[in-house]
Amino acid sequence: MRIINKYILIELLKIFSISAGFLTALLYMDKILYLTELIINRGASFFEVFRMIVYISPAFLALTIPISVLVASVATFNQFSSDNEWVAMKGNGWSFLEMMKPVLYFSLIAYLFTNIIMLYALPWGNQSFKKLIYDIVQKRASFEIKPNVFNKDFDNLMVLVKKKENGEVLKDIFISDATATENPKIIVAEEGVVISNPDLLKIQLQLKNGAIHDLGEKKNNYKLMNFERYDLTLDLPNTERLQNKALVGNRELSIKQLLNKIDAALLEGRTDYPAQVELSKKLSIPFTCLIFGFFGAPLGIKSSRSGKSGSYAIAAAAIGVYYIGFVSAQNLGSIGKLDPYLSVWIPNIIYLALMIYMVYKMQRELPFKWLNKFGDFFLGLYEVFQNLTSKLTALETSAVESASAAKSEKKL
Repeated sequence: MRIINKYILIELLKIFSISAGFLTALLYMDKILYLTELIINRGASFFEVFRMIVYISPAFLALTIPISVLVASVATFNQFSSDNEWVAMKGNGWSFLEMMKPVLYFSLIAYLFTNIIMLYALPWGNQSFKKLIYDIVQKRASFEIKPNVFNKDFDNLMVLVKKKENGEVLKDIFISDATATENPKIIVAEEGVVISNPDLLKIQLQLKNGAIHDLGEKKNNYKLMNFERYDLTLDLPNTERLQNKALVGNRELSIKQLLNKIDAALLEGRTDYPAQVELSKKLSIPFTCLIFGFFGAPLGIKSSRSGKSGSYAIAAAAIGVYYIGFVSAQNLGSIGKLDPYLSVWIPNIIYLALMIYMVYKMQRELPFKWLNKFGDFFLGLYEVFQNLTSKLTALETSAVESASAAKSEKKL
């Protein structure tokens, strides 16, 4: 029995590793252009890009691990059933629940690992990513303000400085501020220095002893305002997009920080629904691994007649239905239409009930017609898609051959 358990566990881990690696690589593909832009336009080093990849990995793994648990469970038991290994195990008197022991171990490992990611790695990764992006933006701002050059690297600002002292202090500054397009301003100052704010991910130009020339909205009401100190926020091109890429928000907060945020909102007499949803997500997403492990085994056994490709199609359908329900419930919880703590658990509760029902049927060796109908429906869609793809490929090949034949006849 130990040999069988070890064999099942190895098969689960093997397919899980392939699936998690493939899905995570697909998510990284979405970031390649962005990372390339940072290297070319922002002067980021390859080591900084490597650090970014490490920092965003927890956000990807939080999604790909539960999905890969289901894929591994479906594919492994589909293979056992297709190769008649499942029949041999039953013939030796082993029940379905006895065969689920390695699945339990496998699901628990995934559950614990996902908990570590959600509770510790994800907040750390997001905060570190935010800080790294800020550092890149800060370096870009400090290096690009060159003396006796019209600096146009800042959104809606044109900056000209006469000289630079000690590499930091700017002297005799002229700024054209077109932030308000209907009311442009001219700012002059004797000196200034770039000040950074890591907490707000902002870069400011602190000006001293200057004046602001304002024509007014109708261009006929000239105003002059002298100042001893004036802080001007510097917005680099695509800075807002860089901040969004940093995943700033509730996802980067730990459980303690979320609880503090929720309590602070209650003291102000309001309810922070998004923070409550995020707090519940940190517990509900890892629990999905326990459900998917046992949910996938019956699906794999019952879809054996469709082969491996069919089992992947059924797994994809089950994952799609789950995440559509999850996102919908999460959005409703975030606006207060559903209980924020319960909302992200609703898909888990539904799939848990289905999982218990399916395990009971498999243990008792009772047929369940709805699963066959579910599988037949999605397998039918998969076959239609496969046939359509084959026909399109054949037509494309035929067209290429015809074009080649026509060219050959012209040459002759």
